[in-house]
Amino acid sequence: MSAKLGRLENLIGYTFHDVKLLDRALTHRSWAYENLPGADDDAVREAENESMEFVGDSVLGLVIAEALYNGHPGASEGDLTLMKHHLVSTNTLSRLADAMNIGDFVRVGRGEEKTGGRKKQALLANTIEAIIAAVFLDGGYIPARAMVVRLFGDEIKKASPRTSIDYKTMLQEILQAEKLAAPDYKVTKTEGPPHSRTFSVEAIWATGRAQGSGTSIKSAEMMAAAGALDQLKQRAGEKAKRV
Repeated sequence: MSAKLGRLENLIGYTFHDVKLLDRALTHRSWAYENLPGADDDAVREAENESMEFVGDSVLGLVIAEALYNGHPGASEGDLTLMKHHLVSTNTLSRLADAMNIGDFVRVGRGEEKTGGRKKQALLANTIEAIIAAVFLDGGYIPARAMVVRLFGDEIKKASPRTSIDYKTMLQEILQAEKLAAPDYKVTKTEGPPHSRTFSVEAIWATGRAQGSGTSIKSAEMMAAAGALDQLKQRAGEKAKRV
């Protein structure tokens, strides 16, 4: 085992039985494509961490849901959902990954390296999910749960419905209050290679439209909703001035 992986084990507080799982969790698709010459898509998928992100996302969601349920016994399902969405968001995950310097451990291709891939929010967030999966696959749910609770401890303690802003929900509620239909979200543009997409989304409602972009359709929709809220706030201010 390399000293580098050993340092990461110390950071996350877990020692692997099969360190190859951790190695895979840190392997970005761009590295696999560049360093497995002649490999087919199946071989690349077996070497990179995207499928592990899927597992890690599910484990993370379960651990966070359990922690919030136990920590906020009187909270409604809506409030719990809002807090969970905030805690498992790309923004929260990437912030925690950046604080741990996870980008220094990730294996990325030359192209990804040149474009600052190690600092990209989506890459950092996805890597955290893959590491959670690696711990789960190596040791089971209990050590994976312990690691998530340890790494997310402060975020879980601070979580509240008031601090967990969901712009899409806010926009829908404002439009409903004005007797308007919920907004539609339409993907208007997709840019970048498969492993590093940027999506542009337009939020459309009865009286306007707003654009947003992000590294996932979900985050792009959230930014479009935020833009719509800004427009509505500005219009309300202008209307108040005229009265």
